[in-house]
Formats: sequence, structure tokens, C-alpha cells
Amino acid sequence: MMKLLRFVFIFVVLFASPLQAGIVVIVNLENTTSDFSQRQLVDLYMGRDLYFSDGSMALRLDQSPESRVRHDFYKNLVGKSVAQINAYWARLLFTGRASPPQVINDSQGVLKAVRNNTNAVGYINESELDAGVKVVGRVN
Repeated sequence: MMKLLRFVFIFVVLFASPLQAGIVVIVNLENTTSDFSQRQLVDLYMGRDLYFSDGSMALRLDQSPESRVRHDFYKNLVGKSVAQINAYWARLLFTGRASPPQVINDSQGVLKAVRNNTNAVGYINESELDAGVKVVGRVN
């Protein structure tokens, strides 16, 4: 029994660690933004500020409501579940005060959209990061 427990522990430590990678916020390589503070990310993704520091409008990208990275992003960023975030956006949409970020199905779609649009900003799991985008924030 102890050998089995030791094996399970080693397996979890070795193979679960990559899944624990943080979430990175990314922009196009040509975007002039170099970093976002936690407060700026909250304002951006909660619809309070829709612009980059240079005055250009940000095309905010969200992942699918069912995705684990979206769940983790909002839980770590604002301490809310995806259901709570959806309710928040439903209230704002009803009052006409703001629109939610555009939903992209997965991290590969977010990467492609960010590579193709200098004003796009999105988030992905750090383990899926490639050299075609620039990291401007982290949500762990």
C-alpha cells in the first residue's frame, strides 16, 4: 500500500506540474503595450476600461465558457466563477452599459486572433505560449 501511495505521489508531482502553469495575458508583437497591472486587467476584462495606454481600443478575447483556463482566469483575477461573470455581463448588457469580450473557442484560436490583430488581447495557459505573441500580464 505504501508503495502505491508513493507512486501516486511521485506521479502527481511529476505530471501534474505542467497543468499548474499560470495564465498569461497576451497581445500582438506590434502592440505598444508592455505590461498590465492586476488592476488594469480587472478593469479591462470587467468592461471598465476598454483602451490600451496609447488610446487604441482593445479587442478583448475570452475563451469558451466551458474551458478550464477561463474558469481559472476569472477565479484568480476577480474571485468569481464563470456563472457569476456571465450574470455580471447579462446585467451590463441589459442596461446597455458595456459588452463582454468576444468569445474564442480555445487557446489556439486566441493565439491566432492575437497574432492577426494588433489591438487584440487575450489569455491562455502559459504552457501553450509561443514566440508569435507578447506576454503583458500574468494571472496565477
